[in-house]
Amino acid sequence: MRDSTVVHGFIQLEDNKVQENGTASLDSGTETCYSHHCSLQELRGKILLKAKKIGGLETCLDETLTDEVSDEDEMTNEDMDSPCTEDPAAQTTNKKSKLSRELSDLVVYCKSVHFQSFEHARSQAKCYEMSSFSESKAKKLAKEAGTEFVQYNARQLCRTYPSGLRTDSSNYNPQDMWNVGCQIVALNFQTAGLEMDLNDALFRQNGCCGYVLKPDFMRDGSSQFSPERPEDRPDYKPLRLSIQVISAQQLPKVNQKEGSIVDPLVRVEIYGVPQDQAKEETSHINNNGFNPVWNETLNFIVYTPELALVRFVVEDYDKASRNDFIGQFTLPFTCIQPGYRHIHLLSRDGTAIPPSSVFVNISISDLS
Repeated sequence: MRDSTVVHGFIQLEDNKVQENGTASLDSGTETCYSHHCSLQELRGKILLKAKKIGGLETCLDETLTDEVSDEDEMTNEDMDSPCTEDPAAQTTNKKSKLSRELSDLVVYCKSVHFQSFEHARSQAKCYEMSSFSESKAKKLAKEAGTEFVQYNARQLCRTYPSGLRTDSSNYNPQDMWNVGCQIVALNFQTAGLEMDLNDALFRQNGCCGYVLKPDFMRDGSSQFSPERPEDRPDYKPLRLSIQVISAQQLPKVNQKEGSIVDPLVRVEIYGVPQDQAKEETSHINNNGFNPVWNETLNFIVYTPELALVRFVVEDYDKASRNDFIGQFTLPFTCIQPGYRHIHLLSRDGTAIPPSSVFVNISISDLS
């Protein structure tokens, strides 16, 4: 799984610039790909392009191929699902577009193809072919055919992206896509909030660079794992998570008016497979943002710890309206260390707010 920065639009370059870049990319990439899968080590320092391609990898140097490609190859699954009065088959018939051969030759590992079905992908898809899914299409497939989606993502790369209806640049929950092994889960990075907190948390475990390896049961092409039925996998082992929220230190003011004091509470949220979605919170402490003390224990059962994320949220309690956000910190369940810990809080946009922290005692045990 990997976070992605997505640029929508087109960049027009002079022919000689495309040729220069194309030659460099081809020399360093395609020669080794025909005979075997490149290792991640071999791909270090490379830029992988996802786009249409004339023919396949085996024929990318065949000068007899036409430069026309079908628009269906790039058609998103959201487009195919959109309501329309015309026959969908008629819309894609005989639609061709011209493609620069130099640009086509830059596409090595991520040839854009239209997703037809999991059965078709099993029998026909090449390792370098890649499909994109709108959030609605991906969620539907994850719910109706979770196991097949996991198996598909063990063999192919796929990308998901926010719906075009999100004109406010809001985000969908990336956890739904990670639950079925989607590798490139595109988000609107300019919009802070829960979804970006989850994304930052998943990739924070690797220093926000490189990649995060999926659990072994999601890398097996014959895996029977389904996020809707995690108990069906052979090595199913749920865990009990107990978090004693002891105290907090030097919480920032939400309202900068003189004499304003926060009434803090702590909420712990679990994100993962549907069975793991849970929230528990402490009571609120009146007028104490300097050193509030709770000594309250929150208990959870985590059914698929390999996919779970744990989010600590501190809010200013308000009886008459919605609570105000103070700070948060999110991390993968697998990165949690038991014992007494200080949770250093982050602001809404992910920046540190020292010296604000929450003091907790964490216990993890087998579910007996």
